[in-house]
Amino acid sequence: MQHTTAHLKDEAGTLALGAALARALVPGLTIYLHGDLGTGKTALTRALLHAAGYAGHVKSPTYTLAEPYTIQLHAIEVDVIHFDLYRMLSADDFLDAGFREYFNNSNICIVEWPEKADGVLPPADIDVFLTVAGAGREVELLAHSDQGSQCLDRLKFAPNL
Repeated sequence: MQHTTAHLKDEAGTLALGAALARALVPGLTIYLHGDLGTGKTALTRALLHAAGYAGHVKSPTYTLAEPYTIQLHAIEVDVIHFDLYRMLSADDFLDAGFREYFNNSNICIVEWPEKADGVLPPADIDVFLTVAGAGREVELLAHSDQGSQCLDRLKFAPNL
């Protein structure tokens, strides 16, 4: 199981991690983002999407639960679905919304607050844990699949330059 940790000394470190992840993405990845409110989960996703070429506004899907974005990845269009499950009342809400259909070999799914859909959410290829550390963040990336491990192998990341 591939495992990477880093200290992000400021917001620029979070942006650098998002850009590095964007360069390592492949269709079919499922990434879970863990951390308390304000740890940078949405900021990381925003940085990833912008680095992957999405030029529009990236908002937190706190109220919509899911926001789709289309990016170009290796000369093909790929949909990135950003989920924020914080306001979900039960895991059944995830199923009732039909969100499982987005988890396939074509899309990339990024899920904030995955524990809200525990038991019905497809397994993560990569877990990202963010915690506040002074003015910065500690980040831990943990791969759970071959695809996740290959993604972390491709990750070229210098957070504090």
